[in-house]
Amino acid sequence: MPAYPPLKTLIAMEAAMRLGSFTLAASELNVTPGAIGQQIQKLEEWLGVALFVRQIRQVTPTPEGRAYYAQIQPALAQIVHASRRMRERQGKGVTLSVPPGFAAKWFAPRMADFLKAHPGVALNLTTSTAFVDFELDGIDLAIRHFDGNAPGLSVHKLGDDEARLYCSPAYAREHGISKPEDLHRATLLHNTLHPHWLAWLTRYSRLTDAQIESIAGIQFDQSLIAIEAAVRGQGVVLTSAMLTEGERASGSLVEPFRHALPLPTAYYVVHPASAGLQPSARALKEWLLATSAARGK
Repeated sequence: MPAYPPLKTLIAMEAAMRLGSFTLAASELNVTPGAIGQQIQKLEEWLGVALFVRQIRQVTPTPEGRAYYAQIQPALAQIVHASRRMRERQGKGVTLSVPPGFAAKWFAPRMADFLKAHPGVALNLTTSTAFVDFELDGIDLAIRHFDGNAPGLSVHKLGDDEARLYCSPAYAREHGISKPEDLHRATLLHNTLHPHWLAWLTRYSRLTDAQIESIAGIQFDQSLIAIEAAVRGQGVVLTSAMLTEGERASGSLVEPFRHALPLPTAYYVVHPASAGLQPSARALKEWLLATSAARGK
């Protein structure tokens, strides 16, 4: 007997376990339910244990079947991901993971420029604020906002970041915002990416701790939503200049005072240091760095 069971039997079992049905597994694998049953029976004979209890129009995993599935499913997933990554490396696809706010405010307006410069590249964009598992998630490059310390990753800064204050022109007029102390009449729009209101106010205003504590505020989990709230006159947002380029260009947001709070974090392009980039990913990385550098000139 070989040291490992036939791969077809494992594929059939994995689909049946995951979908909870021989019929659904058969539909996914484009075979008949009978073929699924035969493959699973072969696997049960090879293992010497029942994986499913067969009933009329219903199959139920046995405790042994659940335990076996839990052990082999991660390995099967690794085979799928590794195979997909190998296939993609032979093509011209590139997958980029980007924070939602950066994707909408900075990358999306420039995306057409990249595709125009590299018409043969198939770009796949995903949004997330979390660090990704490059291999398991099938990610070639990621843009992340952090301090740049990431052992095992190749890290290149897109540009320094600062926390700046923005609001709509109408909001500044209506609330008489002409100096930092006037913010005691404002609503502060907090966001998790730039949670620096206390540091900004302490550094640039003469407001007391008690006055700062009493200022009204709204908390957002995404910069994108906080910026939109500022555009609609809901308050004053503290965020990155990279995320407000469009609003400042259109005049929907203004910067009442030129007080920028330096930050230890910034946007970085990252990818595994141990793996070489395929040509499409390398082209995207070079374009990102060049475009960001041109912005700062």
